[in-house]
Amino acid sequence: MVRLTRIYTRTGDGGQTRLVDFSETAKTDLRVAAYGDVDEANSAIGVALAGGDLPARAVEVLGLIQNELFDVGADLANPVPPPGATLGPGQHHPLRITQESVDRLEAWCDEFAAASPKLESFVLPGGKLGAAYLHVARTVTRRAERTGWAARESEGERLNPLPLTYLNRLSDLLFILTRYINGAEHEVLWVPGSGRPRPTESDHDQPNPQDQE
Repeated sequence: MVRLTRIYTRTGDGGQTRLVDFSETAKTDLRVAAYGDVDEANSAIGVALAGGDLPARAVEVLGLIQNELFDVGADLANPVPPPGATLGPGQHHPLRITQESVDRLEAWCDEFAAASPKLESFVLPGGKLGAAYLHVARTVTRRAERTGWAARESEGERLNPLPLTYLNRLSDLLFILTRYINGAEHEVLWVPGSGRPRPTESDHDQPNPQDQE
């Protein structure tokens, strides 16, 4: 069980932070930025859930995903030890994302896609409020994935790539969930420029005869 007895510690006032393995790094480190993006995506999902008006099945799935995103963040915040390293006294095996979690996301993608309208154009963010917030979560998840791969390029094998695979599948699932939640009735589709209607002129757009004098 995690026990938090004090929220502020003053230990990061110099721009440094500690990773899960207690090593120290800068708060501007790409690894730190990656799990910060994951936290932001999780927050957007939380707003979507708090807003209500989501199908029960989507609420069930998103609740589990919120917990798994903590696992993703913990994985990204814990450097992979060098080959042959052993656990010291009192140490435990680190929390890591597993292939099972990725497989579950793919199964959910198939489940919700089968219950969604046929895709006939690109989708614009919007529709129901819950779906709109999941679009925000989707884009932040994509950013987290990109930041994670940048960190992987910098740190190599010290950063586990499986959380990045998880984020990739999650962004797909969040997109599919927006379509499932909106349905054909509330989904907003992109209209290419050639077929896009021009806004009608309002009274404020009409020329004022006095301005012509």
